Amino acid sequence: MARNYLHTIFTDAARTMQERHGSRAAYARAEAGADGTPDPVGEREAAFIAARDSFYMASVTPAGWPYMQHRGGPPGFLRPLGGNRIGFADYRGNRQYISASNLAEDPRVALFLIDYPARERLKLLGRAHAVELADDPELVASLMPAGYRAIPERAVLIDVVGWEWNCSQHIVPRFTEDQISAAVRPMAAELGRLRAELEALRAAASTQQGDAR
Repeated sequence: MARNYLHTIFTDAARTMQERHGSRAAYARAEAGADGTPDPVGEREAAFIAARDSFYMASVTPAGWPYMQHRGGPPGFLRPLGGNRIGFADYRGNRQYISASNLAEDPRVALFLIDYPARERLKLLGRAHAVELADDPELVASLMPAGYRAIPERAVLIDVVGWEWNCSQHIVPRFTEDQISAAVRPMAAELGRLRAELEALRAAASTQQGDAR
């Protein structure tokens, strides 16, 4: 259950609007019993997290502005580390360091993970902290995907305090190049076989025409 997620994210203003629009009773039941204990990251959540090749992470500037940034890599670059902790290697990018500096001031983050083909999405709330490469090179190296050509600068560790599965409504399926290649591979193989068969038939027909002359 996502009790702590809902209890954490709902403000009094949100509850008032829910009451006004008729959804408060259902959400009150959903967050009932929340006491600040993190929602446990279960097997389903851990598997979904580990399968992602990208996600979006929002942090908060000291002035209170939300800042959203994309993170990507090979499937599994975002890793469950046991319990409610997840982590990833933060690669060198444009060197603005907005997210990294935000985390130094305020550890609260929100993550949005989506599986477009399956039309599933998972939202996470957590507290994050960065570990610089110079401070723990072994940790950073352990989070680097094998063979991935990127330069790690730090590890980001996130302790999940709440999660919620979101409905699939309005998710338009999208597919990666690898997923499309896997889907068309059997058709490409069949096409190759048919072409070879056609060439063999043409060669046989040409031979028969030559013999007839």
